[in-house]
Amino acid sequence: MSRFFIIVLDSFGIGEMPDAASFGDFGVNTIGAVSKSDKLNIPNLRKLGLYQIEGVEVCGNTDKGKPHSAMIARMTEKSAGKDTTIGHWEIAGLVSPRPLPTYPDGFPKEVLDEFTAQTGRGVLCNKPYSGTKVINDYGDEHVKTGDLIVYTSADSVFQIAAHEDVVPCEQLYEYCRIARKILTGEHGVGRVIARPFIGADGNYERTPRRHDFSLLPPGDTMLDVLKDKGKDVIAVGKINDIFAGKGITEYVYTSGNAEGIERTLEYLDKDFDGLCFVNLVDYDMLYGHRRDVDGYAQALSYFDEKLPQILGKMREDDALLITADHGCDPSYTKTTDHTREYTPMLLYGKKIEAKDLGTRKSFADIAATALDFLGLEERLAGESMI
Repeated sequence: MSRFFIIVLDSFGIGEMPDAASFGDFGVNTIGAVSKSDKLNIPNLRKLGLYQIEGVEVCGNTDKGKPHSAMIARMTEKSAGKDTTIGHWEIAGLVSPRPLPTYPDGFPKEVLDEFTAQTGRGVLCNKPYSGTKVINDYGDEHVKTGDLIVYTSADSVFQIAAHEDVVPCEQLYEYCRIARKILTGEHGVGRVIARPFIGADGNYERTPRRHDFSLLPPGDTMLDVLKDKGKDVIAVGKINDIFAGKGITEYVYTSGNAEGIERTLEYLDKDFDGLCFVNLVDYDMLYGHRRDVDGYAQALSYFDEKLPQILGKMREDDALLITADHGCDPSYTKTTDHTREYTPMLLYGKKIEAKDLGTRKSFADIAATALDFLGLEERLAGESMI
């Protein structure tokens, strides 16, 4: 019985990719930005080899050439995007050669007319906006009229914000399901996201009851392969939403990084045969998009503090792979959006050789490696690293 754990440190990029400029990103480097914070303390990730990954440039790096305990690599995103959905799909072996649709000028009239007709509510905003700013700029009008705050970002998302006293969460989720059915084909955005908030008089804050409604993956991923072969596929955090439940046998939602780490520790104590796929979202949602360098550093330090517990619970036939789905440089001031970056790969296990694999051609190598480790010959995109 083998267990393969993947932990996605959501948005933890390690330097801009060669095509970053075509995505509007110049000089971005999430790990480089965070390394300048005096709040960063990650000795355990460094022991695994994080700072020795090819191309990593961090403040005061003295780790180059030292022994490390994990297999390490720099992962290249082959898909045409820098969003959560496409990044996770590629990690799972599904490369997306075309980007999902984005709406820099807001959603077209025909989409909003249909949405309004089916929900019975009007729409406010309808343009790219910061998620924290939009509720304070439009919250009062929303509370007064009951109209829904609809906005987007540089990512392929249709986001609906509503005050919990005006639109109860379950009703908001139903509005998102309506939008999800409308947004297909040409307008098939990656995610429809419920953004509930609370507060009063222009002083609003989002609650943790966010919920994502993702586009169904257009092809099979390693999750489908594993499930079809009778393996367990356990999703922690927003993984179930990202894959719209496809290929998953068990899932648990979390309120943030701390709970995600606790659920992972619990699964490390359980018997199962297959994959445990974890997303830790706070790096992206709370710190990357909000351009909070110190907060990002503190969140990484918290994970690092818990890492010895995670490693200590691993069994002889286990493997742990730590990676990311894109970047979100918290020091980048041009936008508050994701950044097109390489991601880290740290693979640790008692049967895994600690070596440097340089730069890989696709995130999909992770899926190939997981399938290989779990004894399956099926291959999707990507090449096994073991």
